[in-house]
Amino acid sequence: MSLSPEGFIAALNAETPELVWLLMLVTCFGAILLMLRLFGEVGLQVYVVVAIIGANIQVLKVVKFTVYSEPVALGTVLFATTYLCTDILAEHYGRASAQKTVFLGFASYLFSTIIMMLTVGFPPLTVEQVGESMAWALPFHGHISAIFTPAPALFAAGMTAYLISQFHDIWLYHLVRRWTNGRWLWLRNNASTIISALIDSTIFSILAWIVFAADPLPWSTVIFTFILGTYWLRLIVAALDTPIIYLSRHVRPVVGIAT
Repeated sequence: MSLSPEGFIAALNAETPELVWLLMLVTCFGAILLMLRLFGEVGLQVYVVVAIIGANIQVLKVVKFTVYSEPVALGTVLFATTYLCTDILAEHYGRASAQKTVFLGFASYLFSTIIMMLTVGFPPLTVEQVGESMAWALPFHGHISAIFTPAPALFAAGMTAYLISQFHDIWLYHLVRRWTNGRWLWLRNNASTIISALIDSTIFSILAWIVFAADPLPWSTVIFTFILGTYWLRLIVAALDTPIIYLSRHVRPVVGIAT
């Protein structure tokens, strides 16, 4: 395998999508623990910002998994790990830290979207304006525009679902923690993530494909294809992230009781 980015990507293209999906999941979990170890609270806040922006770019990539009859958009893994981050923040630093991180993720994605729209707003170069040395830049205006020009309906649906589901995750995490007197970390981690992920998928799908859609999809399609169709992937991420939240206690021990 070549050490160049192109060679690495070519090697991944030769593997099954499921293997690359697993590699992405391991990479995300490893990055969360590393950022927590090196930078503590700020490290996880930075991860959430990167994950929110990255997931909204990943969603433009559609992949054919062997377990699905139709191709599906990416972004599930990266976005799902933000629930793990807010759970770790709530466990180590308290509810206020987790809530601040949710707002930080929202504000960062909004700001990055505005900045990139202004970037696309600069008039693109013409063939007459560039010489041979800058000819490589001609197609990039279209590439950047395709990635960073948001569809208003999807943007509004995504951010609404993000805020509601994340704050529900934090609320339920602390509710279960109080009910169990701080025991059963696995229960509050899984319960909050599994239910909140379903809320996120439900709100986004209804808003994006029915409420804000110019040509609304049938309810059956929205429920069984968009809401429940990929929900099992979120369940897998929720189950697999349980050891990670336990490891977080060893990576950076909890001092006192976070509230």
